[in-house]
Amino acid sequence: MERTYLDTEDTHSQFYRQLKAQLRAAGVKIVDSPLDATATLSILVDETDQRVLSVSARNVPTEYEVYYSVEYELASGDVRLLAPQLITLTRDYTYDENLVLGKAREEALMRDAIVNDLVRIVLKQISSL
Repeated sequence: MERTYLDTEDTHSQFYRQLKAQLRAAGVKIVDSPLDATATLSILVDETDQRVLSVSARNVPTEYEVYYSVEYELASGDVRLLAPQLITLTRDYTYDENLVLGKAREEALMRDAIVNDLVRIVLKQISSL
């Protein structure tokens, strides 16, 4: 993984940016072309969203779940070093319609924590190869 090409459709996602930064911090050179790479880390799925977990008697959401899913694989040339791995992490939080700004900030911080955990899991898996 000395020279790695990150293959993804979304180069602006939180996961991609954090993974790229952590790989660089670990001394991995990120290259712009798969031809220059000794390994290709393909991000097949990179999605995040939230869903309602519970509602009040007035049909107002009272609890949400934030989730982030990534699927990736690692190859070196034609050799697959790591088969596709799907990881989904979730966190839930209570919602209060009187505290909209604070809850939006809480959701953003939760999503950041999920991304950090995902990157740590991915790096641990690929470093063990």
